[in-house]
Amino acid sequence: MRDKVTIPAIKARKHGPKLTMVTAYDAPMARIVDQADIDMILVGDSLATTVLGQTDTLAATVDIMIHHSASVARANPRALIVTDMPWLSYHVSREETIRNAGRLIREGKAEALKLEGGRKRLPMIEAILAAEIPVMGHLGLTPQSFHAMGGYRVQGKDLEAARELIADAKALAQAGAFALVLEGIPDVLAEIITQEIAIPTIGIGAGVHCDGQVLVFHDVLSFNPDPTGKQAKFVRQYAQLAELATTALQQYSADVQAGTFPADNETYHTNAEVARTLRVAINNPQHEQ
Repeated sequence: MRDKVTIPAIKARKHGPKLTMVTAYDAPMARIVDQADIDMILVGDSLATTVLGQTDTLAATVDIMIHHSASVARANPRALIVTDMPWLSYHVSREETIRNAGRLIREGKAEALKLEGGRKRLPMIEAILAAEIPVMGHLGLTPQSFHAMGGYRVQGKDLEAARELIADAKALAQAGAFALVLEGIPDVLAEIITQEIAIPTIGIGAGVHCDGQVLVFHDVLSFNPDPTGKQAKFVRQYAQLAELATTALQQYSADVQAGTFPADNETYHTNAEVARTLRVAINNPQHEQ
């Protein structure tokens, strides 16, 4: 068995081998991800849309994140468990931020936390780091800010926006973040940021030059496909589990209707004499007396 993945182990991978991270939201998912030897499990606030059917990630709360993070932790994965701090859990005050972060660690059993935003979030990030809680940053297309961004749009496409993101990345690295997610930015910008900072970058829609990649479990396996057929450009589907699951359930239904499930070897049987006595007793209560 390989050793548990730790923060120092992640930081040591800055120059390779490439890091892998996949989301998981419960114990069965965590076991599957861990069996694939993935380095990090992200308990993402994406669970609001992927699992809970919400239209955006803003519906995730601290209590929801604790519930799902603790479920992932019960799988006892080798992978490092990184849990998202949801919207408004680190925006109000340093005190509330530390309180929420502490709950995610103590009750949610997270091993690190991920926060969206750049220099404007530094006071909160520094407070969490001062409490000895590891922090992963998240820049670029930050889903918790999709209203302000005018939707889910690629960020950093012009020179000024790119410079701002580079400055944000440097500030987060200097503050002590152990890694940085770069989402929805041009590949050249992601390459520059990766070269400019000393901590690993984890890309999602940011090209191949990052130090690692992250994807959503359901996207990788096509387990919860969009009914419109839409998917993000950066998603590669490695299996069609929704299709496979539907076929399996259709076969189950057909077997039930045909009377072929359960079969004899799937049935609990009793002694013939006991069965005969039981039938008599049920059909003729007076006889039993």
